[in-house]
Amino acid sequence: MSDRPTVHENQIAEARNVLGEVIARARFAGEPTVLINRKKKAGAIVSYEDFATLWELRSYLEELQETAGPDAAHKARIIDEALAIAKRRALDSS
Repeated sequence: MSDRPTVHENQIAEARNVLGEVIARARFAGEPTVLINRKKKAGAIVSYEDFATLWELRSYLEELQETAGPDAAHKARIIDEALAIAKRRALDSS
C-alpha cells in the first residue's frame, strides 16, 4: 500500500465549478489537483502545508547556491539534481 496521496486532474473550468471541493481535498486529505488548460498541465492546487514545505526547500537550495565555498556549491548541485529528477518523475507519472 502506497503512502502517496491521490493526485486529481481537472480542467480549469471544471475545477472552478467545484473549487471548494478541490481546496478541501488538498487541505484535509492532502490530495493535490493538477489544473489542465488546453490539454497541458497549467498549475496545481496543493495544501498550504505542502506549498510551505516546497517554498522552504527552494529557499534552502538558493541559500546553498549563494554560500561561498566549494563544499556548499557541491551540495547545492546534488540537491538541485535530485529535485530535477523528482520533478521529471512527477511529471512522467501523471
